[in-house]
Amino acid sequence: MIAKLTGILDDTGPDWAVIDANGVGYLVHCSAKTLSHLGIRGDRVVIHTEMQVSETDQRLIGFTSAGERAWFRLLTAVQGVGSKVALAILSALSVEELQRACAQGDSAMVARANGVGPKLASRIVNELKDKAGGLAGYASPAGAGGEGFAPLPGNAAADAVSALQNLGFKPAVASSAVATAVKDLGEDAGLNDLVRVALKRAAG
Repeated sequence: MIAKLTGILDDTGPDWAVIDANGVGYLVHCSAKTLSHLGIRGDRVVIHTEMQVSETDQRLIGFTSAGERAWFRLLTAVQGVGSKVALAILSALSVEELQRACAQGDSAMVARANGVGPKLASRIVNELKDKAGGLAGYASPAGAGGEGFAPLPGNAAADAVSALQNLGFKPAVASSAVATAVKDLGEDAGLNDLVRVALKRAAG
């Protein structure tokens, strides 16, 4: 599975980009917001990806951050939301706006996306309301000193917070230290590296 691409932006279209990685051009489908962050042709880019495979198609979906990719996965788990609808939502709303809309049950905000009617928007916010809080910090882990940092359950950052708490650190201290470690090492950092850096921060 291709999880991330680093290369040169070779070409773009209304909802796609071609990333040249070591001479291989990868066609990546993206939201409008992701495309706007990639820059111009010839720029060096890093893009997080999700591979989707069906009986009739296989495609790479691209995102500016692992947080955006996590929201894409949540959205496509909702009945009636395919990759095109999920990308339309991520084109209309930032990750922070989407998190806030789901947390507050604001289906009207989600319905602003192309192809999303009131009924589907209500289903999305109802199904994702309980999960929205867990992705709030994951979307922007570098928040004010890590306050409110709440990584996606089951990922390395969440495991690192749990590990520090098991070592006796208070939840707020553990969360702040791991938030800093994620900022320093990147969202794809492994558990061992996160714990190592976070321990230095928490004990400092």
